[in-house]
Amino acid sequence: MTTANDPLNYGQFSVSLNVKDIHKSHEFYTTLGFKEIAGDINQKWIILSNDCAVIGLFEGMFSGNMMTFNPKDVRGLYKSLKAKGIEFTKEPEGESGPSHTSLVDPDGNVILLDQH
Repeated sequence: MTTANDPLNYGQFSVSLNVKDIHKSHEFYTTLGFKEIAGDINQKWIILSNDCAVIGLFEGMFSGNMMTFNPKDVRGLYKSLKAKGIEFTKEPEGESGPSHTSLVDPDGNVILLDQH
C-alpha cells in the first residue's frame, strides 16, 4: 500500500476523453449520472464526477484519449520513474508548485501526471 509521501503515489485517477462535440458528450455523461465539477463548456472542456470516477471531456485540445493521474509530488514521481528507466515526452517544470509531465505506454497510450 502506498502513502501520500510514497514517491510512487499517483493520486487521483481520471480519464481524459477527446470528444467531437462537447455538448453531446456532456449530455450523454450527465444522463449516465455524472455531475460537472470543473471546467467551462464554452471553452470546450469540463470535468465530470460520479463518486470516485472522474472523466474529463475535451473538444479539440489534444489528438487522443489519455489517462490522467494527479500526484501530490509530480517531480518526485518523475525522478523515481526516470531512475527506473521510464522515458518521458515532457519533463515537469520549475522547482515546486503545479506542474505536469507525460509519458507514453508501449501501446501508444498517453499518461499525464498532473500536479495541481
